[in-house]
Amino acid sequence: MSVAGTKKRPAKLAINRLRESRNLDDAAVERFFRRHEFPIVEGSRCTFAVWVNADAVYLRHRVVGLPDDLPLRRIEGTDLWYAVVEIPAESRVEYQFEVRRGDHWERFNDPSNPRVARSPVGNSSVCYSIDYTVPDWTLPDEEARPGELVELEVRSQAQRRTNRVTLYLPARFRMQQSPAGHAPRRRYPLLVVHDGGDFLEYASMKTVLDNLIHRLDMAETVVAFTYPGDRLVEYPNNSAHARFISHELVPRLEHDYPLIGQPSGRCLMGSSFGAVASLSTAVRNPGFYGSLILQSGSFLFTDIGDAHGGGPAFDPVVKFVNRYRARPTRVAERLFVSCGVYEPLIVQNRSMLSVFAETGMTVNYVESRDGHNWESWRDRLRDGLSWVFPGEQMFVYE
Repeated sequence: MSVAGTKKRPAKLAINRLRESRNLDDAAVERFFRRHEFPIVEGSRCTFAVWVNADAVYLRHRVVGLPDDLPLRRIEGTDLWYAVVEIPAESRVEYQFEVRRGDHWERFNDPSNPRVARSPVGNSSVCYSIDYTVPDWTLPDEEARPGELVELEVRSQAQRRTNRVTLYLPARFRMQQSPAGHAPRRRYPLLVVHDGGDFLEYASMKTVLDNLIHRLDMAETVVAFTYPGDRLVEYPNNSAHARFISHELVPRLEHDYPLIGQPSGRCLMGSSFGAVASLSTAVRNPGFYGSLILQSGSFLFTDIGDAHGGGPAFDPVVKFVNRYRARPTRVAERLFVSCGVYEPLIVQNRSMLSVFAETGMTVNYVESRDGHNWESWRDRLRDGLSWVFPGEQMFVYE
């Protein structure tokens, strides 16, 4: 398989050189693990390996296109198990090993790989293929002035509860109180983020905002990170949720803070079910938001029958998406849509592009060689945020 940007393949893989060793004992295996970083990336071929006593070992992952049960081979006479997998350049793949001993199964991260991706459902090891690098704007930068996170409690009559909201204020944010009767001298755009706590925890979003604003890649923006109650109920086209976001949260913030207060200065954002929540909230309030950022939207739909394969939690999602696809409406001026090509949702997201575009909305679509996970969404934040609310740098060079 030829992949642009990959280096020339070595004559022989490291694992094959080990297999041909004359003295393949424990000491040789130990030296092999000590000398290499794992997985071993040699061109487009990645060698996954683990040294463990077992009856069988599998590589577990969620990459569309690879076999679900990807078995590792044992080098005869040792407890070293390995698999060589072709992974294109610029890819990120999250994985674990699963071991069987008799009737006992155990799953764990790669003990030889320090790279770990975190998520609300647990951690996974990560393979960086050749030419993938973690974007520098996702890492702490001492020169970037940090913004402030402010905790709010917002009472919702629509949801009959008090909601937690974490508000990000950029480093140079000023309330800029003006004399009575005069408008504030400066107003800020507002971004509302579904699953906000997870974006802060698992997608480094405060660091990303600090860096992008410092580098003038995006405008100084006030960001409201929201927290769901039961997201499987609230996010797929729920009227109470939509009323809270559009009729309670945003109006309160625009009253209390110097925000633009116009559609062009409002953006809704979310990933997975959060993308469905963003779209359905905008559908219920067409024209209220100027932009949406939809990452890996769970846009399951059916063309015939009820078998969508998502389980009962997706029934209201499918009902909403089917209805929207039948009668698509223009809900905002601009949509940023992204999805990983290794996700099960890639076909659905690609299918929605023409539906969005036929309404006259401007659609910016980006794909990546990644899966349905938080670091994939982190890596696409610059594309979305700098397009929706560009900073001076983007105006200069675009």
